[in-house]
Amino acid sequence: MYFLYVFLLATGGPASAQTDVPAKPGLAKRLNFQGSVRTRVEAWDWFDNGSSEPYGYLGALARFSISQRYESFDWQVEVALPVLLNLPQRAVSPAPQGALGLGANYFTANDNSRNAAMLFPKQAFVRWHLPGQQSLRVGRFEFLDGSELTPKNATLAALKTTRVNQRLLGNFGWAHVQRAFDGFHYTLAKPGGTVTLIGAVPTRGVFQTDGWGWNKAAFSYASYAKATGKDANAGELRLFGLYYHDWRHVLKVDNRPLPARQADMNNIGVFTWGGHYLHTCETGAGTVDVMLWGALQNGRWGRLDHRGYAGDFEVGYQPKGLAWKPWLRGGYYRGSGDGNAADNKHGAFFQVLPTPRPFARFPFFNMMNNQDVFGMVTLRPNKAVSLTSEVHSLRLSASQDLWYQGGGVFQPWTFGYVGRPANGRGGLATLWDASLDWKVNANNTLSLYFGNAWGQGVVSAIYAKRDTARMGYVEWTVRF
Repeated sequence: MYFLYVFLLATGGPASAQTDVPAKPGLAKRLNFQGSVRTRVEAWDWFDNGSSEPYGYLGALARFSISQRYESFDWQVEVALPVLLNLPQRAVSPAPQGALGLGANYFTANDNSRNAAMLFPKQAFVRWHLPGQQSLRVGRFEFLDGSELTPKNATLAALKTTRVNQRLLGNFGWAHVQRAFDGFHYTLAKPGGTVTLIGAVPTRGVFQTDGWGWNKAAFSYASYAKATGKDANAGELRLFGLYYHDWRHVLKVDNRPLPARQADMNNIGVFTWGGHYLHTCETGAGTVDVMLWGALQNGRWGRLDHRGYAGDFEVGYQPKGLAWKPWLRGGYYRGSGDGNAADNKHGAFFQVLPTPRPFARFPFFNMMNNQDVFGMVTLRPNKAVSLTSEVHSLRLSASQDLWYQGGGVFQPWTFGYVGRPANGRGGLATLWDASLDWKVNANNTLSLYFGNAWGQGVVSAIYAKRDTARMGYVEWTVRF
C-alpha cells in the first residue's frame, strides 16, 4: 500500500461525468460552466441524558465547475464552498452519550466553532478516452460504488440510486462538506459488461469544512457489472472486490477495553468481496422487483484477524392502475457484530467509506453490527412530487459489541466511526419517517424530512431520561 500511496502522490485523483456531445476532430468543445447551491436548515432533538436540549443550525454547500471536452480527452475543475452557521455549543456529553446528533460532529470537527466556511477544490481531473471503449481519469473525483452502469429501466435506476449505490464507497453527499477521492479511475465498457478499476486516497471533509488535505488511508476497487434479462433491460449483476488500508495509527473503535485499544495502533487492512443482483418482472397486476446485496470480509484489524459479513434482501411491488403510483417495498438487512471482545478476532462488519444516509435516513445508525427489518412506501402523484415513508425495526447483531454510527475516515486524527456500548442488550430502536421531494422546475428542488426514533434497550441504558429522538429539515437546491 505504501507504493500505491506514493503513486497517488505523484498522479493526483479521478473525474466526473462526461458529455454526450462529440467534439470535432482536433477541436475543443466550448467551456461548460455549471453549479449548484444547496441550503438546508436542520433541527435535532437527540435522545435525552438529562442535559441535552433541541437545537437547529444551517448548512449550505455551493459548487461551481468548469469543464471542457476534446476528441481524445476531457477535463473538469470544480470548487466547493461549505458554510455552517449556528452550530450547537453544548451538544457533546461525556461517554457513553457522546455526540448528540450531527450538529455536534460539525462543531467539534471545525475547532469548536459555531460558524465555519472554507473554499476548496472539490474535483480536478483529466480523463483520456482510449481506443476500445476505455477511459482513464486521473485527479480528484467523486465515485459511488454500484454506479458503474446506468440502467435504462426506470425501476432499476431508482433502486440503484436509493438502495444499492454507495454502501461501501461514496461521496457522503448528504453532509454539508462531502468527500472526494484522489487517484485514478479506469473503465472498460463492452456490450458484455463493464470493468472498473480504482485506486485512491479519500480527501478530508464530510464534517470539517477544510477539504484540501488527504488522510493516511487508501483503497483499491475492482468490479465487473453487466445488464441482464430480456433485452438486457430487466436486471443487473455486479461483482466487486475492495481493499482498504488505514495507517493513521489512531485509536480504533471496537468493543475491546480501552487499554487494549490504546496498545493496538497497528494498521487496518480489510478485503471486501461481494456483489449485487437486481431484477424486475412485469406482471398483469404490476411491477415486481427483487434486490440482493451481500459482502464478505477478511484481513487485519490492527493486531486482530478480521472476519465480517453483510447481506440485504429486498422486494418491491408497484401495482398498476392506482392513483399516485404507489411503490411498496420491504426487506431484511444484517451486518455482523463481534460477539467476543476477548478473542483474537474482530467480527464486526466494516462499512469502509460509505454514504450512510440512503440506508439510514435518520442517521443515528449504519450497517455495522445491525439488523434492520423495514417497510417503505413511495407515492408519486405526478412527475414533480415524490412522497416516501419508512418504518425500521432495528436490533444489534451482537449484544456484546457496540452501537455504531458514522461513515469512515474524514480527518487524520479521528477514526471516522463512533460506538456506544450495548450493555448486553439487543434492541436498538423503531424508526418512522416521512419525506417530500418536489422538483419545482428544472433548476429548483425542495425537500422536507421528519424522522422519529423510539429507543429500545440499548438506547434506554445510555439515555435514561428520554429514549426518543427526532430529526427534521427543510432543504432547497438551486442548479445553474
